[in-house]
Amino acid sequence: MGERARAFWVDGPGSGEVRDIAVAAPGEGEALVRTLYSGVSRGTEALVFRGGVPPGQYRAMRAPFQEGDFPGPVKYGYLNVGVVEEGPADLVGRVVFSLYPHQTRFVVPAAAVRRVPDGVPPGRAVLAGTVETAVNALWDAPPLVGDRVTVVGAGMVGCCLARLAAGVPGARVQLVDTDPARAGIADRLGVGFATPGTAAPRRDLVFHTSASQEGLARCLELVASEGEVVELSWYGDREVRVPLGGDFHSRRLTVRASQVGSLAPARRGRYGFGDRLDLALRLLADPAFDAVVTGESRFEELPSVLPRLADGSLPALCHRVVYP
Repeated sequence: MGERARAFWVDGPGSGEVRDIAVAAPGEGEALVRTLYSGVSRGTEALVFRGGVPPGQYRAMRAPFQEGDFPGPVKYGYLNVGVVEEGPADLVGRVVFSLYPHQTRFVVPAAAVRRVPDGVPPGRAVLAGTVETAVNALWDAPPLVGDRVTVVGAGMVGCCLARLAAGVPGARVQLVDTDPARAGIADRLGVGFATPGTAAPRRDLVFHTSASQEGLARCLELVASEGEVVELSWYGDREVRVPLGGDFHSRRLTVRASQVGSLAPARRGRYGFGDRLDLALRLLADPAFDAVVTGESRFEELPSVLPRLADGSLPALCHRVVYP
């Protein structure tokens, strides 16, 4: 016999609701998961909620277990932590992470869930997808010992990236954001902080996560000659102007993209997607990542919470959703 569940759907731009749905009983090689927490990836999910995914990117932006199509109705999300209630014997009763949307119970292939290590609290494990993005960026452009590293944009990805980069011996990491209040979060992450106007120059490596044209321009100003700017921002349907005049060519600067949908070429032959996600979960044993979870609400409140996250009236990095 199947289960009943509740799921959050974006009905259309700026509107969402919780729906009652049926969940089939798990078959061979499948797992029934009861959700404990999910996380709202504020930048991407706000874009989806506003209907800002450009038609040319509908396929690329699909979440692994998305239902429906952009701009809506669509069930979207990818940060889910739950307990396996039925399925393979070695998974039953285990806390797992999966790339599933906001839903109280669901069935997925057992291979689609990853065990949360015993030393990682379930409420922190919702960050696994975000830490995985940061891991991939550091595989794309690994800092060297003693490097001066700047991360422009103190959002979810930027904060996780800064924390991981700070683990490189001798690295001097500075997190840059327009909001001075993010200084306290940077302190909890063990990195320096600056506003764009006071950021340190001549950086060996600069990561951009602010999803703003101004942030990217500032990155090009901060990076040292022959240095590299790594672009992680997703701009959706917005056009962005990149200042490639001035001294861009004479300083021999590099701008490169990093995106979690593909494994970094340097690791592609030796790691799979599951290996990368397992690594992210192990890294979350570090309690400093708790600083990135800055808001929390109940699942049934999502229809009223997501509009506030989307328009910025409810400020948050990772907003955690708690299930009954």
